[in-house]
Amino acid sequence: MAEENDNSQEKTEEATPRRLEKSREEGQTPRSKELATMAVLLAGAGGLLMFGGSLGAALEEIMRGNFVLERAELFDTRQMSLHLLDSAWAAASGLAPIMLVLFVAAILGSIGIGGLLFSGKAIAPKLERMDPLKGLKRMFSLRSLIELVKAVAKVALVLLIALVILNLRTTDLLSIAEEPAVPAMAHVVWTLGWSFFLLACATIIIALIDVPFQIYDHQKKLRMTKQEVKDEYKDTEGKPEVKGRIRQLQREMAQRRMMQDVPGADVVITNPTHYAVALKYDQRTMAAPVVVAKGADTMAFKIMEVARENKVDILRTPPLTRAVYHNTEIGGEIPDGLYMAIAQVLAYLFQLRQYRRGQGSRPDMPKFPIPGDLRRDV
Repeated sequence: MAEENDNSQEKTEEATPRRLEKSREEGQTPRSKELATMAVLLAGAGGLLMFGGSLGAALEEIMRGNFVLERAELFDTRQMSLHLLDSAWAAASGLAPIMLVLFVAAILGSIGIGGLLFSGKAIAPKLERMDPLKGLKRMFSLRSLIELVKAVAKVALVLLIALVILNLRTTDLLSIAEEPAVPAMAHVVWTLGWSFFLLACATIIIALIDVPFQIYDHQKKLRMTKQEVKDEYKDTEGKPEVKGRIRQLQREMAQRRMMQDVPGADVVITNPTHYAVALKYDQRTMAAPVVVAKGADTMAFKIMEVARENKVDILRTPPLTRAVYHNTEIGGEIPDGLYMAIAQVLAYLFQLRQYRRGQGSRPDMPKFPIPGDLRRDV
């Protein structure tokens, strides 16, 4: 029942970056055949206008070389082969610039929207494409109807412009028959080039309509339901319960590492009922005392328990303990404002240890100076 409800949801949400990336991996990008057609036709017309002179010269060379032959050449098969090679080279030389322009236009027109994309999934065979029922559905779908309307409109527009061009060029085209062969060829190329260019301009109108439609249609197909967005977020970011479990494991690992460092501490300062902080200082390797462990409530009692088991001194200093706990991180140095107080703690410990060895009198616990900005009441 839940799945049916999910499937019945409307796709109202825009595609997420992950959905867009996945669609590109599958070869699904907006493409406009009309844009590619427009680019090729305009490039062909432009190439014909730019290189029509060289193409006409190549045609003249071919005709001159093949219509004006010596008698001996007619009976020499080797000469015929040479004439064929010369004609092929002349044709290739004349067509090469136009073909190059068409090749570049075909590529640029294809990647004009959607960009350059190589995807094996797009050309991979799919059995569902061979399903006759789905094929019929595609034939009579709304998209097929739109494509049919586009094709009819395109043919009608091109036909209309062709009729207009023929009507305007009728006298010019008929006059070509009265011109000599060489000027007539140049005239034909020029007329064909401009006529072709004007016909190609009709595809600009079609492309301007088709490109926005293809982009809109692609975005519409990639839209997602709210449930799909939620599911994708869970897949990419992780389910909340899994993330919570991972954070718990990370905390437990950090706590185990922290408890392993307590035996090496120089002192544990406490607010006995709430906080405990283990400090270590080595003047040869450290610029300032470092917090090797800290904890509140249950963790504080565990730190004190480990400290007692390993004979680490424990000092009851509630205001200083709260200040250090709230202003430091595990593995970090104490702030500058607490240097004096911690120095007094270490000095007191030194005197206390001397007293335990029977050297000197028992020291009194000093009052540790705590700056106002570092003091914490709870």
